Amino acid sequence: MKTTKATFIILTLILASFFTSCNEKKSNEKETQKKETEFIISENPEMGNDKRMSLKLNAMQKNHQLANMRDHLEAVQNIITLLSSDKYDEASKVAYSKLGSTTEMKLMCASFGDKNFENLGLEFHKSADKMSEVFKERNKENSLKALSNTMNYCVQCHASYRQ
Repeated sequence: MKTTKATFIILTLILASFFTSCNEKKSNEKETQKKETEFIISENPEMGNDKRMSLKLNAMQKNHQLANMRDHLEAVQNIITLLSSDKYDEASKVAYSKLGSTTEMKLMCASFGDKNFENLGLEFHKSADKMSEVFKERNKENSLKALSNTMNYCVQCHASYRQ
């Protein structure tokens, strides 16, 4: 029961931090995105007016990237569980090994042929490296802020790009 309650509290804090951060950055980001990225309205009627940019991936790239993002999501869920149990060292290892700036992740980000996507991905992975270091401080508030910062890159990417 304590773990469930702690997890709920952590998720609530993450969401609150996320929405506060998003609202503050939203207006600036919208202007920046308009200037940096030419949005393409989807040609797929099922997508409606989805203005996110397509990376125009082939089937193999698409499946690989989806698997990679699911692995990232699983790592974040694992980190939340570990932080709720004050297992900072384990959370740090997961952050670094599963989300950090490994050679594999750097190559992955560069493989899509879109410089803005590459830069956003690289910043995500760098933030995970920093997050890993913050976890070592064993400070829950700072850890949640670092996790929220990393998650902001996920939100930014998914708001800008689609498969």
